[in-house]
Amino acid sequence: MTALIDFWRAHAAELIGMLTRHIALVAIALAVAIAAGVPLGIVTARWPRLGRPFVAIASIVQAIPSLALFGFILPLPFIGGVGARTALVALILYGILPILQTTAAGLNSVAPSLIQAATAMGLTSRQRLLLIELPLALPSILAGIRVSAVVGVGTATIAAAIGAGGLGEYIFRGLAMVDPTVILAGAIPAAVLALTADGLFAWVGQVAGRRTGRPGRTSGKRGGMSPVAVAGAIVAAAAVVSIALMMFGTAASKPRIIVGSKNFTEQLVLGELIAQTIERETDLQVERKLNLGGTLIAERALSSGAIDIYVEYSGTALTALFKQPVAFDRKQVLETVRQQYAATGRTMLSPLGFNNTFAILVRRDTAERNGVKTISDAARFTPEWRAGFGYEFLEREDGYKGLAKTYGLMFREPPRVMELNLSYRALASNQVDLIAGDATAGAIAALGLVQLTDDRQYFPPYDAVPVIRTTTVLAHPEVRKALDTLAGRIDEDTMRRMNEAVDIKRQDPAAVVREFLERK
Repeated sequence: MTALIDFWRAHAAELIGMLTRHIALVAIALAVAIAAGVPLGIVTARWPRLGRPFVAIASIVQAIPSLALFGFILPLPFIGGVGARTALVALILYGILPILQTTAAGLNSVAPSLIQAATAMGLTSRQRLLLIELPLALPSILAGIRVSAVVGVGTATIAAAIGAGGLGEYIFRGLAMVDPTVILAGAIPAAVLALTADGLFAWVGQVAGRRTGRPGRTSGKRGGMSPVAVAGAIVAAAAVVSIALMMFGTAASKPRIIVGSKNFTEQLVLGELIAQTIERETDLQVERKLNLGGTLIAERALSSGAIDIYVEYSGTALTALFKQPVAFDRKQVLETVRQQYAATGRTMLSPLGFNNTFAILVRRDTAERNGVKTISDAARFTPEWRAGFGYEFLEREDGYKGLAKTYGLMFREPPRVMELNLSYRALASNQVDLIAGDATAGAIAALGLVQLTDDRQYFPPYDAVPVIRTTTVLAHPEVRKALDTLAGRIDEDTMRRMNEAVDIKRQDPAAVVREFLERK
């Protein structure tokens, strides 16, 4: 607990920023969901046949896992892309169904005798709705809003995987570092926020119930919202709009460089390295969008302009992005990738200096007991072994399928799919017997793992290279000049030490990079 409190103190400004963004995402999405869900609920209550398709569509959306929904929205024009826009669309879609259903249920629960009495008094259909039905249905509507708010707080944490920000950044950062303290740094505020939203709307629902004479009635006062409640709603709406303008409007008007990264330790370190170097060497503001997910999400973010720069690996770009055949000459690979990027509006800067090739790893005791030094040696034993691979490695052209074909690998069961950083510990704890990691991973030596020699040269070179949008280079040539100071300055041992400091010693990536730059 002390470590968690110390972390919050050290990152107070960052935590406040994440919390503010998280609240704004949920509040804006909830407001739109209410604006859409209540009218759709009215339509469903008044004309069930007309409303049935809306309920069906909303139910289908609700059944889609959140990560899958983000994946569906990402490639869509105008509403997709990396960042807050995709997150807001997903949160709105998730928020509509509870509000729609409870609005319809609340309206249908109004006693027919009250409707008949209102009609006899000469009220029109619109007047009945506004003066009788909606006020009486308000507790039910608020119950749906309460559910949507809590679901929104939880779903918004996952939105950090696509660069939307919020408390999920700490959760994903902690998962990448396998650090419970960082995970809790985001999970606890998110849980408190969800409980707060739940309690707030529960209280408002009870107040509305008493004032409308529905469940919880304690007085005979007439229904309707008090001036205080109306004023509170106006103030809350104004706060949401102000936060939204602050986050999504004014920030966009300031010139800045947006640095991205993928979602594993080395990429967090490299993202910080790029960001801090630009901050040290130029007067530009830097915004970080780290932990974006896998290669394709980071690439899409760069292509769409959601980020300006991130570090890619030459072999990954060659095979996974540009679908070129595997090549083994480092200079040839770099030149091919450079040309491909140039043709698509991106500029590849000078390599950082290290080659982070895939590393096929086994436990040291396994290697020594069986005399295994190469991947070909391992192929004799894999029918009795269990394998664990990351999501990308199973799907990539230079991944598992080609490796298995090249070396004739067969395992006693289908490879387990797991996060890359978790796979090292799964191997060390005997949950699997062989994994594909990174050659520069700090966990290799720390956990007693052994890298097998790629004796058939299956893997191409994976030189780490910053890739930047060409328009950004032209607008800010000082960025290239700043990053050229890193060219060739980071070898495999240096990168491995920085990774180990984060993964094993639980140091903050920003602090590790700061120390490296001060030494440099």
